[in-house]
Amino acid sequence: MGRSEYNDRSGGVLSISFGKIFSSALLLFVLLTGYALAEGEKITEVKISGNRRIESDAIRNALTVKAGDLLYLDKIDADVRAVFKLGHFQDVKVETAPGEKGVIVTYIVTEKPVVRDIKIEGNKELSADKIKEVLELKANSIFSAKDLARSIKKIKKLYADEGYYLAEVESSTEKRGDTDLRLLLKISEGKKILIQEIRFDGNHSFTRRKLKGLMESTEDWWLSWMTGAGVYKEEVLKNDIALIADFYFNNGYVNVKIAEPHVDLLPDKKGLLVQIDIKEGDQYRVGAIDFKGDLLEKAGELSKQLKLKSGEIFSRSVLRGDVFQLTDLYADQGYAFANVNPLTKLNPEAKTIDITFDMEKGEKVYIDRITISGNPKTRDKVIRRELKLAEGDLYNSTGLKKSKQNLMNLGYFEEATLATERGSADNKLNLKVDVKEKPTGTFSIGAGYSSLDGFIGQGSVQQANFFGLGLKANVSASIGGKSSTYSLGLTDPYFLDSRWTVGGDLYRSQRDYLDYTRRAIGGDIKAGYPISDTLSTFWIYKYEQKEIFNISQAFILTKQEYDPSSTTSSISASLTRNTTDYRLDPTTGTMSSLSAEFAGLGGTSRFARYIGETTLFTPLFWNAVFSVRGVMGHIQGIGKDIPIDEKFYLGGISTLRGYGGRTVSPYKLVESRQNVGATASIIRSYTGGNTEAVFSAEMTMPLIKEAGLKGVVFFDTGNSYDKPSDLFKVMQSSYGFGVRWFSPIGPLRLEYGIPLNPRTGIDSKSGKLEFSIGSFF
Repeated sequence: MGRSEYNDRSGGVLSISFGKIFSSALLLFVLLTGYALAEGEKITEVKISGNRRIESDAIRNALTVKAGDLLYLDKIDADVRAVFKLGHFQDVKVETAPGEKGVIVTYIVTEKPVVRDIKIEGNKELSADKIKEVLELKANSIFSAKDLARSIKKIKKLYADEGYYLAEVESSTEKRGDTDLRLLLKISEGKKILIQEIRFDGNHSFTRRKLKGLMESTEDWWLSWMTGAGVYKEEVLKNDIALIADFYFNNGYVNVKIAEPHVDLLPDKKGLLVQIDIKEGDQYRVGAIDFKGDLLEKAGELSKQLKLKSGEIFSRSVLRGDVFQLTDLYADQGYAFANVNPLTKLNPEAKTIDITFDMEKGEKVYIDRITISGNPKTRDKVIRRELKLAEGDLYNSTGLKKSKQNLMNLGYFEEATLATERGSADNKLNLKVDVKEKPTGTFSIGAGYSSLDGFIGQGSVQQANFFGLGLKANVSASIGGKSSTYSLGLTDPYFLDSRWTVGGDLYRSQRDYLDYTRRAIGGDIKAGYPISDTLSTFWIYKYEQKEIFNISQAFILTKQEYDPSSTTSSISASLTRNTTDYRLDPTTGTMSSLSAEFAGLGGTSRFARYIGETTLFTPLFWNAVFSVRGVMGHIQGIGKDIPIDEKFYLGGISTLRGYGGRTVSPYKLVESRQNVGATASIIRSYTGGNTEAVFSAEMTMPLIKEAGLKGVVFFDTGNSYDKPSDLFKVMQSSYGFGVRWFSPIGPLRLEYGIPLNPRTGIDSKSGKLEFSIGSFF
């Protein structure tokens, strides 16, 4: 058979056959030289030779010529092709020899070499395992020059993605036997080459700095070794061009042209230059806006749904959003297949774009069947009751989106997918709900340190989806140097399959405060009801027995009145509005609540407490979230003094960071002498306030997204006062930073607060580091 030879760097010879192309002509030559006049003679025997790894029977199965057949060249040629197609051979020859009663045909094969071992040398920046992952050739696979070339190309790209554009790869082979090879890949990594400069040409409307800010590709700087900045990746740069183009489109430059970027190695080969050429064109504004087709409402009413307005700069993304808004408007009325086609007309002289929305409503669609999958633990009814659509309902786009949000807010699922497919008729859709459950039960035991409570031993067993019925159960205990808490609770968010939330708790707690120790044993019964998707009400009846002891000397000297032992029987009512996107970790929306507690339904305590709170979340750049929180509260006695432990005490990680816990409150100064005749010292007793105001602003940003680690910067201000008329007269303020981590045993906070107006003798000017495990606010 015909063949060519490939000389590798080790000096070995590999035969790569071209027999499949020239087999007929060469076969004729072989047959004529091997045995003239063999055409048409009887074949007495078919032999296989040259094979070592491949069984002869495997080769025979590819042959059509058998002993007893007549010899014809076209059949032999077809068999040669069939043996080649097996993929194991680099050469196939056919020889004929005279036998006693006919012709003996022998197929002589030369097997392709097998790569038994791959050795990589010279790699320092990338591990051998990482390099081997991209190789087309693997150990114990048949050698292929094409696979080797592709492997080298992939290794170079792997290095290029890390900034090593000058990396070179040399290959060589060593024979380890008749058909076994060892492949050696020698890598010269070279120096890391980063993007030194990104240039723009033709950008008259936007600065280089603005355009660079849109890109993921960045220039080299002194922290590149840590941040990875400056690395050139082809796919990333292509996406950057799309981002820049989209930015121009969203600012009215509808004819913008951005050329393929040029990436060149600088003359000193120490960096890359990226050149991006732009032709901006003219900026266009929105001209006339009109509607045609199937209009469910008058054009004027439909225009109110649009963010695009005549005279404003045209934006493709805003137009896209308006199309979605109009589509949802129709889909919310059952027109699941509504089509909104924006027809645009450019007016080059006026530099305007007229937009006509062509509305096609289609047919009203109903929900046929709802099927649920992926929930081996959670009962179907727990999922169905969160859906805003039921079988037989008109299709509703907003209801579909709200259903997914409700399912994710449960906290039971890693993902919830809602998809529709054709139902039993053209105007019916089946709804498929596919969820991926995540563990909802936790057991934790551990120790930690809280700046408020000192060292803490903590253990808890919680199940947010008890028996798969959506019940929330918990048993927990924490024991610290300054506090201890034990609790047991059970809550059913859909009591008796109604919309009522019903639950109860039993607890025992003890905590050392600055002037006294408080011990409480009690329980509560709670019930809530959702008034709407965003508005809900909650009621709690609580009965508690309390003891106040370990009174400080300062508290005794102030001669404050207090009950060493008391009982509280109270009822609380709250109204909450929540419009956040994801209640476990909001990025947008608001949470607002108003609550009132009345104590006097039996017991010895008599007071009324009112608290209003609201938090606003707004997404920012780089997945950061800005939030503003405000809390105002007031408590008043009813025929009796307010219990000292029920008053407002601020300071600490949950209220005013950077200030000592419960030290931001009204206080009294008294003189204290250790002995008669000794010098008096001034000591302070915190009396608590009956009015409070606290405001906080925060910006959180992901540090390690996969691990749930976030960074935070904050500003706090607030105070508690003796009477409402003093509100806002003096505000204690602080700022700081910290980290937050959604750890396996609960949200962890480590934050450092610095007072802006520290109080002499109370607050540290250098600030205060605080730590806690608990819910974020």
